[in-house]
Amino acid sequence: MKTVVITGSTRGIGYGLADAFLGLGCSVVVSGRTQAAVDAAVARLRAKHEAKRVCGFACDVADYAQVEGLWAAAQAHFGQIDIWINNAGVGHGISDFEKLAPEQMKTIVETNVLGAMHGSRVALAGMRAQGFGSLYNMEGLGSSGGRQVQGLSIYGTSKAALRYLDDALMLQTRGMPIIVGALQPGMTVTDMLTRQYEGRPEDWEKFKRILNILADRVEVVAPWLAQKVLANTRGGVRFKFLSPGKIAWRFLTAPFARRRVVD
Repeated sequence: MKTVVITGSTRGIGYGLADAFLGLGCSVVVSGRTQAAVDAAVARLRAKHEAKRVCGFACDVADYAQVEGLWAAAQAHFGQIDIWINNAGVGHGISDFEKLAPEQMKTIVETNVLGAMHGSRVALAGMRAQGFGSLYNMEGLGSSGGRQVQGLSIYGTSKAALRYLDDALMLQTRGMPIIVGALQPGMTVTDMLTRQYEGRPEDWEKFKRILNILADRVEVVAPWLAQKVLANTRGGVRFKFLSPGKIAWRFLTAPFARRRVVD
């Protein structure tokens, strides 16, 4: 039975991953910024899965000491940590760059970039000490390069930076008994995605058409990613749910096989 720690797992893809790993027989440590959110997520998961295989600890990934505390608490509870997933992330609404508040920019970078750095540093140090482990970072828009979405400049920049970090860590750990990989869930319907269009009903109606062609729900994406992670035995891999071939096929068949992902 493997133990999995997932940051930012009280909702969205992180919660979906926690649910999926538990369904595959793993033990899971849930984490989020507030204890109230963590307790609520743990209660929901314990109602569905064996209670002793799930626990939770509050952690703000922008605070390095708290991330160290998360590792220590998870290790003390389950004895070892086999898989660590840096999933915690924040986004912003569709907006011109100069209209985003400096405080908002700071929060996004601290969570999406510095938070992943904190988690990666803590996990790699802990895995070196125990002699094994797998680290995965949750990439997103901006990680693959070549595609920009107008109005998502800071979020995309943060994920582009994460791509470089992942490549660097994959190179650093080559030949070591530690796996470093990346997860690319593709266009997944979560609160973070839908909130980008709050107050922009016309843009949302246009975006919904794309979502119903390309997007998937968390309950479809998360189990696929969890299975890939558990089966993987090598570093330097990126698990991409929405592959170029799948994108092409969905656009090609859209007029004939209408999908309904969002209403």
